[in-house]
Amino acid sequence: MRLPPAILANAEEVLREILRFAAPADTTLSRYFKDHPRLGGRERGAIAESVYNVLRNKNFYTDFSEAGGGATMRRLTLLGMADAVGLDSLGGLSEEEVAWVQRILEIDRKLMHKSSRSNMPKWLFEKLVEQYGEEETLALADSLNTPAPLDLRVNTLKANREEVIAKLAEAPIRATPTPFAPQGLRVLQKPQLQNLPLFKEGHIEVQDEGSQLLSALVAAKRGEMVVDFCAGAGGKTLSLGATMRNTGRLYAFDVSEKRLTKLKPRLARSGLSNVHPVVIAHERDAKIKRLAGKIDRVLVDAPCSGLGTLRRNPDVKWRQKPEAIAELQVKQAAILDGAARLVKGGGRLVYATCSVLEDENDFIAKQFLETHPDFELVPMSKALAEQKIDLDMGDYLKLLPHKHQTDGFFAAVFERKQMAKKAKEEVEAVDE
Repeated sequence: MRLPPAILANAEEVLREILRFAAPADTTLSRYFKDHPRLGGRERGAIAESVYNVLRNKNFYTDFSEAGGGATMRRLTLLGMADAVGLDSLGGLSEEEVAWVQRILEIDRKLMHKSSRSNMPKWLFEKLVEQYGEEETLALADSLNTPAPLDLRVNTLKANREEVIAKLAEAPIRATPTPFAPQGLRVLQKPQLQNLPLFKEGHIEVQDEGSQLLSALVAAKRGEMVVDFCAGAGGKTLSLGATMRNTGRLYAFDVSEKRLTKLKPRLARSGLSNVHPVVIAHERDAKIKRLAGKIDRVLVDAPCSGLGTLRRNPDVKWRQKPEAIAELQVKQAAILDGAARLVKGGGRLVYATCSVLEDENDFIAKQFLETHPDFELVPMSKALAEQKIDLDMGDYLKLLPHKHQTDGFFAAVFERKQMAKKAKEEVEAVDE
């Protein structure tokens, strides 16, 4: 069954707005669909897929949209939609348009110039080549330009992985265990989870496997005091709470009340009662100061470029600017410094980003160790072995989609050295 010809016009209209890069693509799409309630589920899916296809393949599509008949924006939209849903699904096309699309989609992209093939801004491609080399960067780019599967985390307070796999199969939804995260499941199709009893009752949460591994590295235990320092909507908070078996005290800090509000319904579904959401003004808020030196474990999932999430958010590579990375570094270092004050002697601090840039990762971790002699690095190989996670890493966790089938993630694990009583009293006096 073909899509109505008007859908192409809808997709073109919203794509034009998204390519201004004034707001995240998913926000713009949500608003557009709200303003156009007559669009059905199939039509919305086709529009969204075509838009994300253009964002993933923008360099390639733009190079060829200048050839052919009609307006450039229509040609861009046409390529995105034909590649996403198939040319046979589109109605109202001329013979010339059909022939042109077929020619473009049959092009062997491996014959293209490497920076064009990567479908990345020039600055980002060059930076990644510096880090990984050309061949590895192209493999990474190809993976980042592929839609991500759907990963779930099983809430162990309510179910186990085998039970959830069996229940999903009744839907019918096929899920397989993730290779590294012990409570993870991977779903290759994109089902509507919101209507499933499993989801409504809090047995499952959507969470990328890489994100689940970050939570595991915190190694939270029953009865401890733990802080998720940049909690956002709380995906990792929920994971930490389940690991703690709903005991102890788990603080979810964030500077955005709006983000923490999104945590409330998830908390209600999860069955957790040990989570305490706290809105903070900044990383040196008085609410943080009161907990200085008292926390067993702190997770800092720092604000970052988000360049590890391009499989899900391809617009980020076009909205992100190189000069913004330097600004982020200052913020990341300040947040990590503020979070470090919470950690008690012998306690653990985990710094993480969803970025693939060393500027936001290795650089920040090494700088932290240089300026905080009271902390030492826990090699990632050791931290992973403690959690029985079979991943070959050195000092840091570096997850890449073309190697690990996760989003791009980085993590460093630090431990605060045990201080002598007198030294500890001196530090506390300075903090006051």
